[in-house]
Amino acid sequence: MNQSATTSLTAEQLTRLRDDIRQWATELGFQQAGIAGVALGEHEDLLQEWLENGYHGEMDYMASHGNMRSRPAELLPGTLSVISVRMDYLPPDGNMREQLGDPNKAYVSRYALGRDYHKLIRKRLTELGKRIEQAAGQMGFRAFVDSAPVLERALAEQAGLGWIGKNTMLINRKAGSYFFLGEILTDLPLPADNNPESDHCGRCTSCLDICPTQAFVGPHVLDARRCISYLTIELNGPIPEDLRSGMGNRIFGCDDCQIGCPWNRFSKATSETDFTPRHQLDKATLLELWAWDEAEFLSKTEGMPIRRTGYENWRRNIAVALGNAPKSIEIEQALRARLGESALVDEHIEWALRQS
Repeated sequence: MNQSATTSLTAEQLTRLRDDIRQWATELGFQQAGIAGVALGEHEDLLQEWLENGYHGEMDYMASHGNMRSRPAELLPGTLSVISVRMDYLPPDGNMREQLGDPNKAYVSRYALGRDYHKLIRKRLTELGKRIEQAAGQMGFRAFVDSAPVLERALAEQAGLGWIGKNTMLINRKAGSYFFLGEILTDLPLPADNNPESDHCGRCTSCLDICPTQAFVGPHVLDARRCISYLTIELNGPIPEDLRSGMGNRIFGCDDCQIGCPWNRFSKATSETDFTPRHQLDKATLLELWAWDEAEFLSKTEGMPIRRTGYENWRRNIAVALGNAPKSIEIEQALRARLGESALVDEHIEWALRQS
């Protein structure tokens, strides 16, 4: 990042600019924005300990950038400030408990039901960066949305957007945790908020207790290798047998540790039409989705986060869910009809057929 002309701004001008940034972020559809510095202190040590314990599983990208995740100035040289934003994504009719409660229906994590959030939020962040540049003069900046080695929850916490709860999610007292995060790294020396939210989890362990696969080693420590989101999205290959029954009807991601969080009674429904559920995926049955061929999967998941898992893993996940559903002739016939198409999926079909 080149040295910008913004270093000539006075402290008063930078403070006013910070306030303007919050307002512009709201105008662009973000629910909140804050400013963080680049020192993440203990978060670097916590990340290193997590990696050393192997809790990241096959997510090698979590360990492949050295300390860059906890040092934004190494990711983008010259970075002096990080603008952190959040955007709600929960559909107006979340019907999460209803969908989870019917084992014949498919549960897809609510963040993944609509358009892929990466493009939408990155576009808005770029617009925000351009507004800042118009007001402050030439500056160096770069927008990120879950797309670079950045400890975004730690940055958002320092920016005053919430606190990192026992379920490792960022929680906001007025909005729960159903929101996306994004960042702008900039060489503007903006005054940091320096008012991180206090931890308001208290003695509550609802998120830890509700986890279907007991993926939490303890408060604030998630063993991703046992997490349903990891198993259904990140993991390639067979899902460990001892974790399959705990997956229930969850075929892409898992929201249980958020559903169980009392603070989510304050969560807000999104006003973004792009996050509206597509193809009735918030109400679909397992057999409906099992019937999709690859062309239909690719067509219906175009521009959606679900595309990331790939067709083979998508069918692997549904096979496990069908094995957890109440037995029926219809399910058995549907499973047997797809044997022989993929060795990986076959293993999970055969497991599903053995369930009593």
